[in-house]
Amino acid sequence: MDDFTKEMEEKLLAARDELMKKLNSEEDDFRNEAQASSGRGDSSDLASDEGVYRKMEALNAMDAKKLKAIENALKRISDGKYGYCLQCGKKIPEGRLRAIPEAVLCVDCKSQNERNGI
Repeated sequence: MDDFTKEMEEKLLAARDELMKKLNSEEDDFRNEAQASSGRGDSSDLASDEGVYRKMEALNAMDAKKLKAIENALKRISDGKYGYCLQCGKKIPEGRLRAIPEAVLCVDCKSQNERNGI
């Protein structure tokens, strides 16, 4: 494994650990809030709780998607396929990978997909 790939692996591992801590903390916070509000019977409180729940659910879904992308990048590293565009097979520039270590597409393919609504 070259130095750049090792650096990206370390960055991805740190990002994964941080995201896992965040998800676990949010889950604990929500569980505590749910227990605290279970005694309240006011319908406006329940509606507020439902809104908070939906917002947390959406945020957790985004975090889970990011976590999956990080896990996939770590798998590509272990398979020796990290840093290559999944669409065209060309090497993804280091600058792009430094900015988005879990990137799977080169800039050209990403732009083309966005233009095509993919």
